[in-house]
Amino acid sequence: MDRLEAMSVIIAVTETGSFSAASRKLGTPVASVSRKVAELEARLKAELFQRSSRRMTLTDAGRSYIDACKRIIEQVDDAEREVSGEYRAPKGDLAVTAPWGLGHTHLLPIAVEFLAAYPDIALRLALTDRVVDTVTENIDVAIRIGILPDSAMIATRIGSIRLVVCASPAYLAAHGRPTAPDDLGDHDCITIGEGPSPPAWRFSQGDRSIVAPMRTRLTVNTSEAAVLAAMQGAGLARVMSYKMGAAKRAGTLEVVLDDFEPQPLPAHIVYAQRKLVPLKLRVFLNWTIPRLKARLSL
Repeated sequence: MDRLEAMSVIIAVTETGSFSAASRKLGTPVASVSRKVAELEARLKAELFQRSSRRMTLTDAGRSYIDACKRIIEQVDDAEREVSGEYRAPKGDLAVTAPWGLGHTHLLPIAVEFLAAYPDIALRLALTDRVVDTVTENIDVAIRIGILPDSAMIATRIGSIRLVVCASPAYLAAHGRPTAPDDLGDHDCITIGEGPSPPAWRFSQGDRSIVAPMRTRLTVNTSEAAVLAAMQGAGLARVMSYKMGAAKRAGTLEVVLDDFEPQPLPAHIVYAQRKLVPLKLRVFLNWTIPRLKARLSL
């Protein structure tokens, strides 16, 4: 039995919670994953997992064994990186995930410049509004918007994201500028949703939450479409601030009702804690963090 391979398999099962998810992560058949676990349990004469129809959970013996396995695998990985030069020069592959809009608007231009500066590094960008599991999908760095759950990940704050109401100067000149959420009932609103009843817009005034009366004239299913419609004078749109930032700087959109905005959402760049940080990751963080902070502060 290849002990290191078996250790890698049980680590994958532990992190993903099932044989099938571990097989997808490892790129091996489910039967091979199940066989490796069974062979290891037979060798150790101990049950490592409690099986259920929904999830595999570690036994007491499994918990103590998996901790040792993780240390061993980490030491082997570090040794291989050291031999390959990953700690001496910035090179290798990096996988990064970010929300779709922020990724296209801000991360992608930064990433292209980064690749020009570091020709021995290759990037895989997963730009999606789905919250990617960094462990099961082998992601090195994630950009998250919102309150972070408790975890062992290292997080660096890169800015705050406002939820803003905006409209074109031409629309505001023709229809007037709303000064309070109650004014929205007299305006054309562009809402974002999939169903017949788009979500209401909620505002804040001190400790008080306000649900605005709205008159929806246009519903679209993406915030990018809402921004474009607002730029063309279709009405008021409500989007995350970074999605209309370029239009604001160009003077084609203006923010209204900023005194009633809810608390901004924090934005962080997160990555797994490591004893040794590969140079490829370190230079990516050093390059990306200040540039994202600058862009999100505009």
